[in-house]
Amino acid sequence: MAISIFRPSVSRPHHFLYSANSINSQKFSSISVTKKPSFLPCASSDSAPTRQEVSLCVGTYLIPHPNKVEKGGEDAFFVSSDNGRVIAVADGVSGWAEKNVDPALFSRELMANVSSLVGNEEEAKYDPQILIKGAHAATSSIGSATAIVAMFENGILKIASVGDCGLRIVRKGQMIFSTFPQEHYFDCPYQLSSEAVTQTYLDAIVSSVDLKEGDTIIMGSDGLFDNVFDQEIVSVMTTHDDVSNAAKALAELAKNHSVDIKFDSPYSLEARERGFDVPWWKKVFGMKLTGGKLDDITVIVGKVKSS
Repeated sequence: MAISIFRPSVSRPHHFLYSANSINSQKFSSISVTKKPSFLPCASSDSAPTRQEVSLCVGTYLIPHPNKVEKGGEDAFFVSSDNGRVIAVADGVSGWAEKNVDPALFSRELMANVSSLVGNEEEAKYDPQILIKGAHAATSSIGSATAIVAMFENGILKIASVGDCGLRIVRKGQMIFSTFPQEHYFDCPYQLSSEAVTQTYLDAIVSSVDLKEGDTIIMGSDGLFDNVFDQEIVSVMTTHDDVSNAAKALAELAKNHSVDIKFDSPYSLEARERGFDVPWWKKVFGMKLTGGKLDDITVIVGKVKSS
């Protein structure tokens, strides 16, 4: 996660929280082991009479920042266990550590609240933007996080995103959909926060995509998309049919790029475009800013299959 906090002003008390993952239960279990894949069995979405009944198989993989392995990183994610129709990622803003606040608390509580609300149809209303609204309102921890929530219903994927977590959809070897990051300035994304001056669900970018059998959903924190190009994501998807293996392969590719100082990553390309580069005297010798970005890396891969 980018280190910048968007101008926090008024603090509120906080009191807990859960860890990141919910795969086999509506409650959260601790993510304490690095690079452990998870898999959610195929589960049917409710089928409208005019639509082919389809199901979503989901695999996940999380690799914490190298310096945050002991505490499991600051990302959190959720996959609903009712029938796998809701997936979500939150990325805690690391700048809060400078204020002696654990950045993981906010993101984990936010995802815990998503988990609690998913089972309440009246609260969620099958609307990811409303789900973000409710989860944010219920979060009492100090901090902030970017977040993305997607809901799969009747063959349609509804997406709401605040900040720079992202989602891609691949169909027949082509990327057909991509979210785009929201930011105040470079390395300071839009973020849900405990502070009075913050973004809310109203700032979310909302999208809706009709999915077909064979489509693949890739959701992740910016640790994935800052280090892996879209064409690399497509390549991994075409060579890994199993969703758990695909999530693992993408996460490990992102990790390898993040520690490669010579790799010209999406992050370094954007940094140069924004005016961040090596000193002028290094440019004289043909040098430029390169390298990946060390970060927590969360990957969720979902594949649409016929039921």
